Parts: sequence; structure tokens; C-alpha cells
Amino acid sequence: MKRFLDENFLLNTRTAELLYHDYAEGMPILDYHNHLPPDEIAQDKTFENITQAWLKGDHYKWRAMRANGIEERYITGDATDYEKFEKWAQTVPHTFRNPLYHWTCLELKNPFGIKDLLTPVTAQAIYGQTSEKLRADFPVRKLLTHFKVKILCTTDDPVEGLGFHRQIQKENWAVKVFPTFRPDKAMAIENGPTFNGYLDSLQRVADVEVNSWQNFLAAIRRRHDFFASVGCKLSDHGLETFYAEDFTDQEIATIFSKARSGRSLEQRDILQFKSACLVEFAKLDAEKNWAQQFHIGAIRNNSTRLLQRLGGDSGADSTGDFQVARSMAKFFDTLDKQNSLPKTIVYNLNPAYNDVFATMIANFNDGSVAGKMQYGSAWWFLDQKDGIESQLKTLSNTGLLSRFVGMLTDSRSFLSFSRHEYFRRILCNLIGLDVENGELPNDLAWLGQSVQDICYRNAERYFQF
Repeated sequence: MKRFLDENFLLNTRTAELLYHDYAEGMPILDYHNHLPPDEIAQDKTFENITQAWLKGDHYKWRAMRANGIEERYITGDATDYEKFEKWAQTVPHTFRNPLYHWTCLELKNPFGIKDLLTPVTAQAIYGQTSEKLRADFPVRKLLTHFKVKILCTTDDPVEGLGFHRQIQKENWAVKVFPTFRPDKAMAIENGPTFNGYLDSLQRVADVEVNSWQNFLAAIRRRHDFFASVGCKLSDHGLETFYAEDFTDQEIATIFSKARSGRSLEQRDILQFKSACLVEFAKLDAEKNWAQQFHIGAIRNNSTRLLQRLGGDSGADSTGDFQVARSMAKFFDTLDKQNSLPKTIVYNLNPAYNDVFATMIANFNDGSVAGKMQYGSAWWFLDQKDGIESQLKTLSNTGLLSRFVGMLTDSRSFLSFSRHEYFRRILCNLIGLDVENGELPNDLAWLGQSVQDICYRNAERYFQF
């Protein structure tokens, strides 16, 4: 029987062990998509305790605690930090076979060196040990260097001033921190008052009167240029599905004017506007050789109770079952025909659509960039052992695993970089098993190089920071 969480955790063959320890383990991290707050990096925040670093804003843990019968007071309410941690410790033993169990164990082991399991019995001691280390040894920047992070990309709205990014860059710190252009709110025309309020903010920061479709595009371009001046190389979109309605510029101009003047829109108006935005935003990305990212398939804010009490990202989202293939094909084909399709990464949330996504995006590789169209890493509910293996197998079966740009955290926690270790162990185990089964040559130098490419070098070449 193997020991739990030893040095060969998740590595089930000798070849897997060699690939991980000799090739993957020491590679740096390029975390090209996360939701880390740049102000906390700029200010080198010190967390007072593990609750602040680990539980605040983590809707994965919130969902598990609610499922375990924990009152909301101890999750997002007014309970003390220790009380909240204590309730999480009560929940952890019940998360076995959920990725939260593995993540919890990995994050206690690294960076804190704690191998004891988190239970109600060990909660007080672990709270004390981790909180003391956070205060004494691990302000935010030391955490990042401890995890060998070289580059990370936050997720930022076009109206953001990026002052903290500029501050970090002026310091010439070893870890490079760049913004990502996420214009979701600029497309949200379906909510008239909120949309117009957003446009008011956009016109202030862009210094462009946003009173027409063309001026809207001019303001977006100005912000896109500004993001590029701060080192941005990626955009990102969080969508239910792709939008690819037919439209003309005149139709979009009319729709924009209706929305700006507060008039109601038909559903087709909304879909046409979103479709036009996606095309125009992609053209901007292509001009600058950025990579565009699409996170597709979440049904968000399903609980009105939680939405009204806590707002979005509160743990009330789930996998959707949207029809996506035809709209995806039409969107990419529209750009491809105009020679305006940028490098693209698509993340799928519904495992039933793995092959749909992987085979569709591969239609649009054009030989200009190795791995131009990327089937992105297992995301959100699929970011677990089965999901990661499925994503790797689907990519292997339908494309080139060797050109994959690898893992990211997609997290709001500075302790989540252990997810790169988790991914790397699963990757090495998958390849190692093929070697042991005689399905791949026993050429560790060649396979080890490919593992290192997937862990870091492919992303470095692809994004060109």
C-alpha cells in the first residue's frame, strides 16, 4: 500500500517518478490566468491568519461547507476568523475524493511543511502554525517567490487604472505581474441601467464621449492600447456560449443608440451586440498579437438568495449545457476569413463537450504559431484528477499535447499555486503509464523535455512576455 501524500503522491510508476522529480518538479511557474488582487501584491500584504489567506473569497470551500451543514455565519458571515477556520476543519474530512481534500493537504504541506491532516482535533495547532508562518515568513511576495512564480497575469476590467501593476513594474521585481483585458461588462447590454453606468465609467477613463457605437469602439481601443502599454498580452471572456449572430454595422449602431438612450431591447438585439463585440475585441487582440481566452459553459448565480445576500462569485454557479458547436465554428470562421483570428485558448466546463471543443478549435490552426488554437486546461468543476486526465487525453487524441501551454490556478488565493504541482504529477503519471505499458518509447530525455515544455516553456514561447 502506498503512503498518502508522500514524495511520489499520484505517481504510480517508476517512469512517472523520474519524469516528475527530474524534469517537472523544479520548473518555474507562468500562471497566465488568475484572479489575484494586484493591490495585495504591490503592497506585499501580510495575512494575519490562515483564514484570511485561505477562506476569504474561496467559493469552492464555501460550497463544501454549505453542503456539510455549516451555517452561513461561519462561511461568509460575522463569525471570527478562527471560528470560520474551525468550521472548515470540521468540513475537510468530509471532502475526501473531492479535489478540495487534495488541495488542502498540498497547500498545508507547501509552503507550511505541515503533513498532519486537518481535522477538528488538529485545527487549533494548524491554525496557530500557519498563521505564525504567514506573519513571520510569508508575506505575499515571498509566497510567490517560494512557489517559483516567474510571471502571473491578473484579470482586470478595461476601466481599471492598473496603478498597482505599474507600481510593481517600476520596482523591477523578479516576479513579473501583468494585467489581462476582461471586457465582459462592456458586452452586458441586457441590463440597461448597469450597462449605461459602465459606459459612463468607460468614457471617463478613456476620455471619449461614448454616445455611439463607433465612439464605444474608440474608447475600448484606447483602453486596449493602455493595457498593452502596461505589458498586457491576453484578453479573457467569461461566457455561457459563443455569440455569432449575423449583423451589420448599421444594426449595431442602432442597437447601441437604443440601449444608451434607455430603450428596451429585443433578445436578437442583445445577441447581435454581443456577437459584434466579440468580433471587434478579437480584431484588437490580433493586431497586438495577444492571446484571447474564452471560459465557456457556466450558469452563474443560480441562487437568488445568495446573489441578493452576497453578490456574484458566492458559490452558486454550475455547469451548463448550452449548444455551442455551430456558434463557435461561425465565430472563429468569421475571424479566420478576415485574417483576424488571434491566438486563442478555450476552456470548457461541460465534460460532455470535451471532444466538441477540442476538435472544433483545431480546425483553425493556420501554421503561423505552434499550438495557436489551444484547448485550455481543465477548468473550475473539472479542475480535479479525473477532469485533468480527461482534458489531457482529449487533447492527446485530437491535437498535440506537446504544444499545450499547461496549467493555471484561476484562483483568488496566493496559496493555490500547489495546483501546478497537482497538475504536473498527473501529467507525469499519465505519460509514465504509457511508457510502462509499452505505448511510448522509454526515452526520458525526449519525454522529459516535452514535460518541461508543457509545464512552462510552451507558455513562455506562446505569450512572448
